Amino acid sequence: FFVWVVFQICTYLFRKIAKMSEVSATENGVPVVDDGNNLPGDVETDEPDVLGFGSSSAGFRNRKSVAKMSVDAGALFYKMTHKKRGVCLILNNEKFFVPGLKDRSGTQADRDNLRKTFKDLGFEVITHDNLTCSATIKEVKEVAERDHSDCDCFVMCVLSHGEEGVIFATDAPYKHDQIFNPFTADNCPTLAGKPKMFFLQACQGSRLDAGLTMATQVDSSPSYKIPVHADFLVAYSTIPGFYSWRNTGKGSWFVQALVLELQESGMLYDILTLLTFVNRRVAIDFESNVPDNTLMHAKKQVPFITFMLTRLVKFSFKEPS
Repeated sequence: FFVWVVFQICTYLFRKIAKMSEVSATENGVPVVDDGNNLPGDVETDEPDVLGFGSSSAGFRNRKSVAKMSVDAGALFYKMTHKKRGVCLILNNEKFFVPGLKDRSGTQADRDNLRKTFKDLGFEVITHDNLTCSATIKEVKEVAERDHSDCDCFVMCVLSHGEEGVIFATDAPYKHDQIFNPFTADNCPTLAGKPKMFFLQACQGSRLDAGLTMATQVDSSPSYKIPVHADFLVAYSTIPGFYSWRNTGKGSWFVQALVLELQESGMLYDILTLLTFVNRRVAIDFESNVPDNTLMHAKKQVPFITFMLTRLVKFSFKEPS
């Protein structure tokens, strides 16, 4: 009997030790093959669902980057007291060589008003007119490669024709990603942790918004894709799939409202509050006036704002550049 008891105790201890070894191996990331169902190919791993701003992996970099942050992790506002406000790049297209695209009368008013407004806010304004697609991408990359260490933020304004997902240069279209991606933290480390704001005045489709006298409930929202990188803000002049309107003398509705809010209250409120006011102005104060074309007459528009800001953006006084 004594021998049997010793045998049972030894068997129990042996099984206990084997079980502990199996658990330890699993916890250390080593796959355990026990019944043929836990093969190395079945080990769970984490995979990315999206890369960058689009679905292409061409811009993916598997590298570690270290960038100097300008504010503490818990800061409520972005730091806006660097030596410089930053660059405001304005890409304005009036003339086109693409079949079916008309000249954009009134866009010069948008360009001039934006240039003055952002200059008054302390930005170094760079303006280009009627660039080709290759020249546009080249200019964007060159600006992204600059040293922005002493800058508060970055702004880009694009004034052109567009369709959903693309903007037209004078000779060909390019995807939105092509002007966003050069400014991600890994591509432009001197802007890491700083706000990067894009204002896009362009159509996003051919649908027309006839408007309603009053709406109290929305049953569905448009499908859209937002940037996955932090500290980006993209303000589209209209929602995906719809026309964006422009007055041939005064400029586009969106830029008119944007300029007015920045000039009147640019240093009083944060940028998201200001853009809410812009949305209200465009949605309420503007209506298309094309009486000889009933299809285009009395139409409405509302801007579309998407952002991955992690703090509030509020402009403080800075001497104009």
